[in-house]
This record gives sequence, structure tokens and C-alpha cells, in this order.
Amino acid sequence: MFSFGKGVGVDRSVMVAQDGKASKNRQPPLKLLRNLPAVERVLEYPEVVAWIEDVGCTRQFAARAAGTFLEEIRAALVSGELDGETMKARLDNLAAGVAAVAGKLTQPHLRHVINATGIVVHTNLGRSPWPASAAQRTADLVQRYLNLEFDLEDGGRGQRAQAVESLVNQLLPGTEVVVVNNNAAAVLLVLNTLAECKEVVVSRGQLVEIGGSFRIPEVMTKSHSILREVGTTNRTRSRDFEEAIGPQTGALLSVHPSNYRVVGFTEEAELEELVALGHDYDVPVVEDLGSGCLFDLRDVGIHDEPTVAQRLATGVDLVTFSGDKLLGGPQVGFIVGKPEYIAHVRSNPLYRALRLDKATTLALEGTLAIYVNGDLDGIPTIRMLRMPVADLESRAKAMANRLIKRECGALLEIVKVFSQVGGGGAPGKDLPSFGLSITPPDTAQALVARLRTAAPPIIARIAGGCVILDVRTVLPDEDDALVGSVANALID
Repeated sequence: MFSFGKGVGVDRSVMVAQDGKASKNRQPPLKLLRNLPAVERVLEYPEVVAWIEDVGCTRQFAARAAGTFLEEIRAALVSGELDGETMKARLDNLAAGVAAVAGKLTQPHLRHVINATGIVVHTNLGRSPWPASAAQRTADLVQRYLNLEFDLEDGGRGQRAQAVESLVNQLLPGTEVVVVNNNAAAVLLVLNTLAECKEVVVSRGQLVEIGGSFRIPEVMTKSHSILREVGTTNRTRSRDFEEAIGPQTGALLSVHPSNYRVVGFTEEAELEELVALGHDYDVPVVEDLGSGCLFDLRDVGIHDEPTVAQRLATGVDLVTFSGDKLLGGPQVGFIVGKPEYIAHVRSNPLYRALRLDKATTLALEGTLAIYVNGDLDGIPTIRMLRMPVADLESRAKAMANRLIKRECGALLEIVKVFSQVGGGGAPGKDLPSFGLSITPPDTAQALVARLRTAAPPIIARIAGGCVILDVRTVLPDEDDALVGSVANALID
């Protein structure tokens, strides 16, 4: 397509350093760089014109794709990856090259992956998968108009959180609720409402940092409240809180240790003790519960994660927690508690800046409805947490048998493994599970890399030189896809 002219060859010379070794800073012949066509010339080539008309893209987008394609060739020439011959071959397939780049530019970044790590609430993989019914209803309704803030009975303005508030009232009778976009926002809003320019008393042992650099002291600063630390890192008593209470006290704060444990010579003031202090001194008591759970995890052998109802039963004034962790719904931050305090929170101007959009509101409504109906298996996170070990073993055996029939050339074993709750919930608590252990012909690192680029990608872990696939976190309808991706990765 593009000629290079006579005498234009490949300059294979390199700069030689003083030690006699070839320098990595190889310079390509200027003639090769000069032979790269301009973007405008590329857009006028008949095959590219035909491609633009076929896909219906704008000339501006086509120019961006063509420019990126040419820049990739230029970079490859500079690095020495291309010579004159291979450069000409790429330019002879110009339309295909531009089309490939255009596909990359428009390819969505977020995509479906199979979680075979055994971490149920995986922070890097989107935390909790939404319930299918909630996701489907959300997808259906966001394409249309809906009565988000419209009262169908009287024709007046409605409240977007009305349905969510009603469902929460059924699950946690006697409480009111405000829902914002995540738990960090919930803590920020509560502290700003109750303790702006006032002191918030908190144990030094609870000044935590969780994922994403969310630090309690920094959130307090942004809320314009004043941090008042009491106790020590490992031991804080209720009298430490009492001695700190004064005219400037806005709230007492308790932070549940969702993603860490302090063990050994330790002591923390119980929430019930702080509630008693709060009542005695007329100071509101707030608990940041972190993950939050409406399902009693003691049924699956986890005893250190109290439910929201159990914390509210202590008489605490407000509790904040997440919606996309142990609750198993979309990313939201709940503020639940006594009506008089919720009313103050709801009237804070910050609330509007942090409120939910319509898609999240729909997904949360659908998730809470499942709790009200009592069909907890409809929530993937809860279903995975309480899945019988015998069922996990059966699925692992079925997957292994199918892979053996594919003659993938790897050593496959069914092994006992331990899953984790994840998402800052029940740290240090292991859940017995089953998985596949794969010893590939090459290396575990190479196989894990191939699995990440499979279709769909599989996220696994390595232990003892083997690739481990924990079936607990593989959704039931993903078994076929997992077998196919693993087989292809081993055959490659």
C-alpha cells in the first residue's frame, strides 16, 4: 500500500556502550519514521473510508484511532520491535489495524470475571454480586421513566427513599433510616450532623484505616468534628470515655473491628457501657459497624460479627454500615437508629450531596425485599456463606472429572481449602471449603496469568506451587465457563 522507495532498508546498527554491549537506546532510521503517513492521509485511504462508513463512526473518532495506530508503530520502531519490513506489513493492513485500535478504544473496562479465590466479599472484584431479581428489575426500570420522586396517589412530589425506609422498618422495627452512597459517607454525615466543631470521643485502638485509605481520623477532620482520643492502642476502658466527656463533647464513637483484630493483652469498652454513659451525660452514641449484617452468621460458624439488630438492641443511638458487603446488595451506607437523631441527619444539607441515584435505590429496594420475604438463598453472598461443604465437594469433583476428560496435561487434585468472608468481615475466620489444585506443565504463575486473560477471566490463587480454584465463590452458573477457560489455558 505504501512504498518505501529504493535503497530504504533496515538499519540494524546499534550504539555500542563503552563496555562493548549493545545499548538499549537504539535509534531507528529517520527514513522509516518519515515514511509513516499522516493521519489525514490515512483517513482518505479507500479501505479506511469504507470502514468508517461501515461502522458509522465519526471522522473525529476515526482520526483518534488512526493516530493511536500510527503512534504504536512509531513507538515500536523506536524500541526496535519493528524493522522496515514488518512496518510495511502493518501499513499494508492499515484498515484492519485502525479497526483493531478502535475496538480497544471502545471496549468496556469492566467485565465479568470468575472469582475462584474463595474470598466471598472480594473488594477488588466488586464486593458482593447483586441478587439476580434485584439486578434484573433495576436493568428493566432504569431504561424507562419511573416514579422516583412522584406520588402516584395524590400526584404530588414523593420521596425517593420511601420504599427503602418501609422495608428497613419491617426488618428493624422501631428505627428510622437514612441511606447514602457508602459507609464512609454515612460516618461523615453523622459526625458532621452531631458534632460539627465539637469533640468526638473514640478509643485509640479504633482509629483504623481500611481499604482505599479510609481513615477514621481523616473522615472526622472532613466532618469538621474534633478528634478526642482516649485509652491506649490495646486497652481502653469506659472510664476513659467518661473522663473525656465535657461541654464540648458532640458524640461517643465506637468502631467495630471489621478488618482487623487486636489480640493478647487487650480491653475495649463494651458498646453497652458507652450507651449507659451517653444516657447519663446526654451525649449521642454512634457505632460504625463496618460490614453490617442482617443475617446471623453464627449459623455458619462465625461468632464475631454481630447483626445490626443486635447492636441496636444495646440502645445505641445510631449505627452505620455498608450495603455491599455482608448484606449482599449494592454499594450504600446505612444510618439507622432513633427517630430524633435520624431527623437531624436527614435535614443536613450534605445529605442531598450524598444521596442515592435511581439505579442504586432500585437495587437496594430489591435486595431488602428478599430479606423481608425470607428467601435468603436469593442473595448470592448469603448463599455462598452458608453453602454446605458436601455440595462444594461434589461440584469440585464434577469439575475435575470434566477437565480430566479434556486431557489437559496437568495434575488435578480435589483438595480441602479454606474460604474467607472478605470485605472487612470476620477477619481471621476461615470457612471450610473444597477446590481444585492444578499443577500445570509449566509454572503456577504462568497458568494464573493465562487464566486472567481467559474468556471469561478466572481469578485464582497460588499455594505450594499449585493453582487453587476454590469453588465456594464460583457462582453455580459459572461452572461450565470455568471448566472451558481452565481447559483452554492448560492446552495453550
